[in-house]
Amino acid sequence: MTPSVLKLEDVHTWYGPIEAIKGISLEVKESEIVALIGANGAGKSTTLMTISGALAPRQGRIKFLDQNIAGLPTHEIVGRGISQVPEGRRIFPRLTVLENLEMGAFLQPDPREREADLSAVFEQFPILKERQSQRGGTLSGGEQQMLAIGRALMARPRLLLLDEPSLGLAPVVVGRIFDIIRKINRQGKTILLVEQNARAALNLAHRGYVMETGRIVMADEARALLSNPRVREAYLGEG
Repeated sequence: MTPSVLKLEDVHTWYGPIEAIKGISLEVKESEIVALIGANGAGKSTTLMTISGALAPRQGRIKFLDQNIAGLPTHEIVGRGISQVPEGRRIFPRLTVLENLEMGAFLQPDPREREADLSAVFEQFPILKERQSQRGGTLSGGEQQMLAIGRALMARPRLLLLDEPSLGLAPVVVGRIFDIIRKINRQGKTILLVEQNARAALNLAHRGYVMETGRIVMADEARALLSNPRVREAYLGEG
């Protein structure tokens, strides 16, 4: 039986007086890609921010490798093995590519290990090696997304959270980014993916959850969700 890396149990998260996540439960198993799809405002990004510690749940448990991490500070969650690639990439535009990547390794005290991780990222993304002295803000959108993913990988995550990786990118670039995500997964990385492009996300993922107004309303194998009439009509533009 494949072990669980992440498990949310009846998680509720609030923005001030507004309950944004209303008791969701989900699971991500070792080496899976799990997609979380839904309309804008459904609570998908809030879910990732709750997992990563940017928001604290008022109720429920977030179990990472069987340890409850709900309410822990973000730096401690990163140290335990969860890295997030945020919506909109949020690289440091005035820092060089190399400096951006080094920011991802801020919890790694051993310079030899940092160097090894940097070499691995450059092997994964040769364009970043070519442009390591270039300021992040001068990269194209696709290159900035690669940089954001590379920065997250510098923390050696056991679980990678990806928030809207296709946002604002041309279709041909989106294909390249999703190929990279697939390759990272095949190398053994477990991924929870939030993505507005439901078809692309479900074609990439092993399993998926559908979120509406702060609740999980459907969960199944990704292939089954792609053929589900309700999903096809509501999220794939068919029907």
